Amino acid sequence: MNDLAMHILDIVQNSISAGAKRIEISVIINLLKDLLSIIITDNGKGMSPESVKKVTDPYYTSRTTRKVGLGIPLLKQTAMQTGGDVTITSELGVGTTIQADFGYSNIDRPPLGDLANAYVLLMSANPEINMILNYIFNGETYSVCTEDIKEALDGVPVNDPAVTPLLNDMIQSNILELQSLDNN
Repeated sequence: MNDLAMHILDIVQNSISAGAKRIEISVIINLLKDLLSIIITDNGKGMSPESVKKVTDPYYTSRTTRKVGLGIPLLKQTAMQTGGDVTITSELGVGTTIQADFGYSNIDRPPLGDLANAYVLLMSANPEINMILNYIFNGETYSVCTEDIKEALDGVPVNDPAVTPLLNDMIQSNILELQSLDNN
């Protein structure tokens, strides 16, 4: 995968397949610790302890349509190449949390990519799921969630073609504003 936003899309698709109705995506950048963390938490069906142990194996998948599952193994490999790692906690019937840590300045860390577009794409394709995006840059936080957006839109669907580019611009500008605070 070319960027970390693509990894986020892949992991969130796993959450959706697991029946999650609430998915929280947190991207945390801490320049002092030279760390970029991505944490995705869902309230899907969860995994057994045995599945959690196997999920980083590319030849293990719970899907019946193919015999490999490369998303989490590729995420883990990418994180490890930067001096980081992936941790997974899960409980059957409760949900799953995946945390991927990356060395922020490591030359092998892929770019974050278009986080705003990834979130808007996920939200507009799955309007029935409450998706929360937390972007934390050096301790400053920007958060947005589907429920708040729906309330602000007052009946206009979140996947309305006139709305999605506006949401993308709003999220992107808030992320850029947080990053610019570091330069002041």
